[in-house]
Amino acid sequence: MSAPAITAKENATLLIVYNEKDARDRLRKIFEAAGFRALTVSDAPSALRVIHKESCDLIVLDLEIPGVDALALCRLLRAQPATKTLPVIALSDSTVESRKADAFAAGADDFITKPSNADELVSRVTSQLRSAQREWDLIGSNRELRFLADLGRGLLRAIEPDQLVRRVAGSTYEGTGAVLCAAFVDLSPDCETGCVFDREGSAEDTSLMHLDRLQGWLASPGAAAPVLLTAASSFFLREDAHQVEYAVPLRFGGRAKGALVVAFDRREDLGETECRLVDAAAQQAALAAHISSLYQAARESSTTLAKEVDRRTAEAEAQRRFTEAIIDSLPLSLYAVDSDYRIVAWNRNRELGELGIPRGSVLGKNIFSVLTLQNRQVLSEEFARVFESGEIERIEHEATRASGEIKHWLISKIPMWIDDSGRVSHVIAVGEDISTRVEANRAVARAEKLAAIGRLAAGVVHEINNPLATISACAEALESRLQEGAFSQIESSETLDDLREYLGLIRSEAFRCKSITNGLLDFSRARASEHARLDLADVINAAARLLAHQQRDAKVEFLFQTPDNPLPPLSGDAGQLQQAIIALATNAVDAMPVGGTLTISARHEGAEVLVEVSDTGVGIAPENIAKIFEPFFTTKEVGRGTGLGLAVCYGILTEHGGSLDVQSTLGVGTTFTITLPAITEIGESKA
Repeated sequence: MSAPAITAKENATLLIVYNEKDARDRLRKIFEAAGFRALTVSDAPSALRVIHKESCDLIVLDLEIPGVDALALCRLLRAQPATKTLPVIALSDSTVESRKADAFAAGADDFITKPSNADELVSRVTSQLRSAQREWDLIGSNRELRFLADLGRGLLRAIEPDQLVRRVAGSTYEGTGAVLCAAFVDLSPDCETGCVFDREGSAEDTSLMHLDRLQGWLASPGAAAPVLLTAASSFFLREDAHQVEYAVPLRFGGRAKGALVVAFDRREDLGETECRLVDAAAQQAALAAHISSLYQAARESSTTLAKEVDRRTAEAEAQRRFTEAIIDSLPLSLYAVDSDYRIVAWNRNRELGELGIPRGSVLGKNIFSVLTLQNRQVLSEEFARVFESGEIERIEHEATRASGEIKHWLISKIPMWIDDSGRVSHVIAVGEDISTRVEANRAVARAEKLAAIGRLAAGVVHEINNPLATISACAEALESRLQEGAFSQIESSETLDDLREYLGLIRSEAFRCKSITNGLLDFSRARASEHARLDLADVINAAARLLAHQQRDAKVEFLFQTPDNPLPPLSGDAGQLQQAIIALATNAVDAMPVGGTLTISARHEGAEVLVEVSDTGVGIAPENIAKIFEPFFTTKEVGRGTGLGLAVCYGILTEHGGSLDVQSTLGVGTTFTITLPAITEIGESKA
């Protein structure tokens, strides 16, 4: 029921329950004169019938009514929810205090002793009506506060539009006692949703709404304020039984973001309290809808941003991998350090080889703790100069591997700047294997030197050979005459022996000088070689037979290894190639003064045939490796070598389009490798 009236001007309805007709009429006139609407009955049953038909705001009850006891009626009214708070003023002739106490115990709000004057009656009734109104107002306020608190807590968890409309519609449905309740939001063209709670309390979608009609109203100027609908043709909800609708727009920032609609079966059920509840719910729903729209926009922006971030991250990752692939593909060893000498880059070539270290085990470490084989002081000074000067520093470095192979490196330390501070932030160290270039340069220099020496030797030899021939001829003539007795006049036999010895020395040394000059001449002049198709295995076997006699007086074991499958044929001069192999083998024997093993083996790799002459001798010092092919350079004792053997070998193999390489380790031995091109299918050497 609705709240009772506060003043007579609001036409509060009073029910007078009095047995005596004259007294009833007198009371009716008093209250009507005061502006109240008065209804009169004579007994309790009649009073109950009127209460169920009429909306009464207060009951004036005579405790002496016949039939049902008035106190029993009072207790009955207090026991029913509809009349539990209905004000009751008890009238009684008794002045006994116990009677008054019984009345209050039964539920009476006031007690008046008869007879009473009109002013007192009106004053008491007005006071009770005001007290009842205050109680109703307090109940309504508590109801609204409880409703708004529950709705607010629910909306805190309703960020999604679907959750929002369901929460608002359900809470309003329960809070107002409506038979239907609908919530609808339209946050964007792609985000509109609604929810309807029907008579059974079930949540339905927008199929129970006249959605076009509702959206049309929201788009019109009339949606600026709530609207009360009583005509079925204008209802927003598809249901024929209800009689009234109350629709409130969800407005925020001057725009209607949706609507909240409640429906009742009777107009009387939609009071001020219900309207206030719906208005308050609409305000909270409008704020929640705005927050939801911001959340949707933020989520869309976040999704777009996340996709953009993912795309750019993928691009950056692809670019990083591409850059790393470029750096790893370079035929260079590369790493970079920061100003604290921590390693920040380490390419694939730094992971390979004899001194390779995996990238994962060095990144972030101090460079000096990784490159422990290098002189720390020298390395630190090199880095410091680059950090301070900002200039590129290049250093050639020579390293000997465990196998004895000598590698030449060009180490470049390059400054790098990553900001505009002007300070070098990183240094990139690049190592380039220049062994091939160094060997090529040395080969060119060696060839030029050999050519120059050859030209000089050709001229000198012709000048020396004639005097040597004269000296040797004279020595031979004197020896002949000595044998014929031409110097018989010399009496001393010792003198003759000395003469004979000296002449022999002159002749042998002259022939020795002639052999040297002939070697120089052979070295300097173009070789008249005749190239023909040949089998290198035959050349090695022929050389082996010539070398076999050296086993007689040397503690050297000879091993000759040729593959079971035939070697590819070569084009060359068999005699010259045999000369080169014998020269290398002879040097190998000389390198094993206390004995050892000489191995001559042959194999083919691709389109090339290789011959290796290995010994287990004393080896060649690293500083002499670059000099051994130079004419007249020898490590043998004076008189045991001319220093021309390897130079002649080098020239022979170069003329055949091949090469001669050496690997040596002191105390372990030396291996000379001859590489010669094989004949291709069309019958020509690949040289």
